[in-house]
Amino acid sequence: MSIRRVRIIGDPVLRTPAEEVKEVTKELIELRQDLIDTMLEANGLGLAANQIGVLKKVAVINVEEIGVGKGIKVLVNPVVIFVEDTQNEEEGCLSIPGLYAELERPYFVKVEALEFKGKKLKPVTIEAEDLYARALLHEIDHLNGILFVDRMEEERRRILLARWQEERKRSLL
Repeated sequence: MSIRRVRIIGDPVLRTPAEEVKEVTKELIELRQDLIDTMLEANGLGLAANQIGVLKKVAVINVEEIGVGKGIKVLVNPVVIFVEDTQNEEEGCLSIPGLYAELERPYFVKVEALEFKGKKLKPVTIEAEDLYARALLHEIDHLNGILFVDRMEEERRRILLARWQEERKRSLL
């Protein structure tokens, strides 16, 4: 379909919780493909609809790149139902390009969502750990208007974002 512009931190759409998807429409099918195309073009592991300016609860994750399956998983209305243990790993985001920081997240997650089976949506339960769990939680946060930096201690977030903004200004000169 088309590659969309990834919204950057500061865009209010990133802070707006997405709406639940109620039915499969032509627009939803186009959104699915636009998310996949945009994620692949940006070399991302995942992408949420908010990040391309669409307030629908749809996210994609490149499970092949993560090493836990083939292709790209498209999740509709994902909800975290269980988490366990913790991990500290570096995380980044297409909406804050170039900023990477260590962040604590659950090591294991169980998510309920809808997945496309042909042109229909079918319920699925996903159990994931390590990087796959981190990617799921990251994209679900986006759908709820939360960025990964919001999960940091306030002073650390303030310092990292100030450095990021300064570096970004220098790189645009």
